[in-house]
Amino acid sequence: MTNLPLSAFIICLNEEAYLGNCIESLESCAEIVIVDSGSTDGTAALVQSYIDKGWPIRFLFEPWRGYAGQKQFALDQCSQPWCLNIDADERLDEPLQALLPSLIEAPADTVGWRVARRPYLIGYGYTPDKVRERKNLRLIRKGRGAYDLSQKVHEGIVPDGKVEAAATGSLLHYRPLIIDEQILKENKYSTLKADQQFAAGKPPRPWKMLFSPPLYFFRLYFRNGLWRCGFPGFIEAATGGVYAFLTAAKIYQRHALQRKPNFDDMERDRRGK
Repeated sequence: MTNLPLSAFIICLNEEAYLGNCIESLESCAEIVIVDSGSTDGTAALVQSYIDKGWPIRFLFEPWRGYAGQKQFALDQCSQPWCLNIDADERLDEPLQALLPSLIEAPADTVGWRVARRPYLIGYGYTPDKVRERKNLRLIRKGRGAYDLSQKVHEGIVPDGKVEAAATGSLLHYRPLIIDEQILKENKYSTLKADQQFAAGKPPRPWKMLFSPPLYFFRLYFRNGLWRCGFPGFIEAATGGVYAFLTAAKIYQRHALQRKPNFDDMERDRRGK
């Protein structure tokens, strides 16, 4: 396969179990930039094995800068006219691989492409083509987009120009976490989101604790089509609702602690005696 004028960039930390299949799906890229923030598993050895086979990989170490900062660093290292952001646990499906040549031949006024993403659900597999998350900007012309470094989570490229949506193809997201681990992930991401909004001075909206979780669930389950995946789809949508609740509740509590710091009434009683 002819290499495309395309740099794929990946940030990673202890991704030995997932990274190989990600790399394999990028065989048409002229360059693969992998930025590691200190893996202690076999990630480095895995990447070196691909380098030894002649894969066009640049493997770099960079201390953790946060999600947006780390991805911006990786993007800055890319040398090709087009740059593709892909996570270590994602892969290009075959339709997207086939579509890439036409995407990067877009007219000059198109600076980027939004791409669909399909997760792997325990008990089901990859969601079907009709079940997709919102398309996100993943393919950008070099120098025509950058990450918003104020974003602690759900970071994305901010484009400088027109962005189109890819008609076919998807990123396949393979990280089948059992619900025990998925809830820990939702807890971590909701903390990052709450801290970001609190630092930005966003006021608490207690009503979001009531309405955001079901709205988040219904968006994923009905509008995005997770109902097609049975109970695995229900679980996926429900954990999204948990994330929405945790985010709203954490923002509320951060503001509540500012207004009224915790104080044990029994401590007042004890001192008064």
